[in-house]
Amino acid sequence: MKKYNGKSIFKGIAIGDILFYQKEKQQVKRQRVEDVAKEKERYQMASQKASEQLKQLYDKALQEVGEANAAVFEVHMMMLEDDDYVSSIVNMIETQEVNAEYAVAVTGDNFAEMFSQMDDEYFKARAADVKDITERLISVLNEQDDKGTLGDDPVIVVADDLAPSETVQMDKEKLLAFVTKYGSANSHTAILARTMNIPALIDVDIQPEWNGKLAIVDGKEGQLIIEPDEETLAFYRRQQQEEQEARALLSELKGQEDITLDGKRIKLYANIAGVGDVANVLANDAAGIGLFRSEFLYLEAEDYPDEETQFLAYKRVAEMMAGKKVVVRTLDIGADKQVDYFKLDKEDNPAMGFRAIRICLERPEIFRTQLRALIRASAYGEIAIMYPMIISVEEVCRIREIVDSVKSELDEQGISYGNFEQGIMIETPAAVMMSEELAQHVDFFSIGTNDLTQYTLAIDRQNMKLDSFYDPHHPAILKMIQTTITNGHKGGCWVGICGELGADTSLTETFLKMGVDELSVSPSFVLPIRRIIRSTNVLDDK
Repeated sequence: MKKYNGKSIFKGIAIGDILFYQKEKQQVKRQRVEDVAKEKERYQMASQKASEQLKQLYDKALQEVGEANAAVFEVHMMMLEDDDYVSSIVNMIETQEVNAEYAVAVTGDNFAEMFSQMDDEYFKARAADVKDITERLISVLNEQDDKGTLGDDPVIVVADDLAPSETVQMDKEKLLAFVTKYGSANSHTAILARTMNIPALIDVDIQPEWNGKLAIVDGKEGQLIIEPDEETLAFYRRQQQEEQEARALLSELKGQEDITLDGKRIKLYANIAGVGDVANVLANDAAGIGLFRSEFLYLEAEDYPDEETQFLAYKRVAEMMAGKKVVVRTLDIGADKQVDYFKLDKEDNPAMGFRAIRICLERPEIFRTQLRALIRASAYGEIAIMYPMIISVEEVCRIREIVDSVKSELDEQGISYGNFEQGIMIETPAAVMMSEELAQHVDFFSIGTNDLTQYTLAIDRQNMKLDSFYDPHHPAILKMIQTTITNGHKGGCWVGICGELGADTSLTETFLKMGVDELSVSPSFVLPIRRIIRSTNVLDDK
């Protein structure tokens, strides 16, 4: 028996045989072609087939892991059609009279190298996306199958790394866990593992000779155990049994109220990226939606979505939620969410650049279109509007003026709308420090712990070299959360948490005792958080 340490992505236990997953080596040789036009046509047909494969992956991911996580495949489809990428391939075929495989491989290497050399972490991460679509194109050109089979029996997949496309293709009934040598906690594949509730480890010194051996993945302790002895195996099987019993108990919590032992009612909501995620929210019995990431309407479009397109999306979600609250965050484009048609300048530090509410206030025509759609949708359910990246009272006052102007327009046009709350994201240290004043101008606060942590600790959360320094439990973060809750309540606001920390069960009791009113989490975390809420007395230790 041998134990190997790694970094846990999803806490859970898996027991089974290892499948050492190796990508097929893409054999690419430079060959001269006689018929350049035919070779270009061959490339174009391969590109079309690759696009069709990615569309199928998107549809599969949409069903299994939701709209937010499926979006990576839409990004891949767009990259496949990127003018610079396509022009480079076609130009090589034309000018060098080479085979399409070679032109694709060289272009992919060049673009991946270009992205990896960039200072910005978002663009560095695109290097992996370029490699993924390049390998897919070469596979199509070589007439290799787009495989995702794992065999007949469930296995623990061990690999150097896994692309999102590889993870989604795998049969979830046969995938017990995965263990990789590379990757980061913020990678697409890591996010997919958490969404699919699959135990996963990264940063493990993997070895090919493990293939076929019995192993245990301990997501709680971040350990991989190869060929466990009988005593260890029996211990972990008992742990697995306890986990299954706990899941069965969680299912009994459906329909129960989110009330602490001493009677405080908590709003337990879910986060979504689009209409396709609502079914998961309802299946997990969330009391509402605490974060509808509206930017995905923009990320999935080739041009600015018009008012009617947005209105229908917001209206549909409001209707499906049948009177439960739906908090829609206005567009949060910029930083790691780039859209070509916005034509944003390249910035040295986009996380602190022209993004989110700053775009809305500088380009009011975009903002007004979204606000009109949102306010109209408020006639069909309990819509609340939330503004991101706020740093000052002045910004909120400007927003309120625009909202009042939009309401006046709708009144003049005889278009009805409902009552709706307006709130802000607290995700900058400035907003925390000004929270007492800000509370006088809004109905609620939602603490975005992801950005608040990176801005407070001066750590780029996309930079995996800084993972060991990135501490969301840092005392400074917890003090800022407490300050925000206290000041929000002073001003009559309800206060929630919608970042990753909201789903951190080790802090749920702490947040409840701080006085938080709402927690908005991934749908799969709703019932585990409900169990903690119903077993906590918020007056303890006060």
